Amino acid sequence: MGERTTITASDGFTLNAYVAKPEGKPRGGVVLIQEVWGLNDWIRSVVDRYARHGFLTVAPAMFDRVEFGYESNNYGPEQFAVIGELMKKFDHKTALLDVAAAIGAASEGGKVGITGYCFGGAVSWRAAAHEGMGLSAASGYYGGGVPNYIELAPRIPTEMHFGDQDSGIPLEQIEALKERHSEADIYVYPAGHGFCNSERPANFNEAACTKASARTLDFFRKHLG
Repeated sequence: MGERTTITASDGFTLNAYVAKPEGKPRGGVVLIQEVWGLNDWIRSVVDRYARHGFLTVAPAMFDRVEFGYESNNYGPEQFAVIGELMKKFDHKTALLDVAAAIGAASEGGKVGITGYCFGGAVSWRAAAHEGMGLSAASGYYGGGVPNYIELAPRIPTEMHFGDQDSGIPLEQIEALKERHSEADIYVYPAGHGFCNSERPANFNEAACTKASARTLDFFRKHLG
C-alpha cells in the first residue's frame, strides 16, 4: 500500500522514509517512529494499517544518520550487539530534526499526531515535549528509559501504553511517570515489552495490542479531526 521515499531535514540531511496514503481525503497525518530494527516489515505494515484507517502516515528512518538504510527483520539476540553500537552514535538532537521533517511530510494530511514503539515510544514523548514541532497529539508505546525523559513535560495531548510485565521498564518507573505527569494518560496492560509486534510471538499480546491500538485511533480521531 505504501511506498519507500526520502525526506529532507532542515539541516539538509536526506533520510529514508516509508509513506502510505489513505483512499480519499485524509482525516489527519501520523508520524510513526520505528523500533530499534528500523523500517522493517512490521513497521511498514503498521504504517499501512494507519493509512487504511484514513491517516496519511510517514515513518522516518531514524538511524540513517548513523547507518544509512539500516533495517532488520532479525529479532534474535545477536542483533542486539548491532543495535547497541548504533545507539552509541545516536543523537537525540538531530533525531528531532528528522522527526520534524516527517511531520512536515505528514502535514499534507492535516493535523499531525505521532506514535511509536519501544525506541519510538520514547522519541514520541520527546517530540511531544519539544516546542514548535507542529504536532497535535502523541500516543507512544512502551518507550524505554523513562528516567531519561520523565523531566520533559508534554506540550500537546499525550498518552502512553506500557505492559505491567515489561522487564525493561519496571512498574515503579511507569508509576513515577504517572505521578509526575497527570496531564498525560498512562495506560498499563497485562503484557510484556513489545506486546504489539506480531512478528515476535514471544512478545505479542493480541488482546493488549488491540485495546491499546483502539485507544490510539480514538485519540487521534479526537485531536486530529
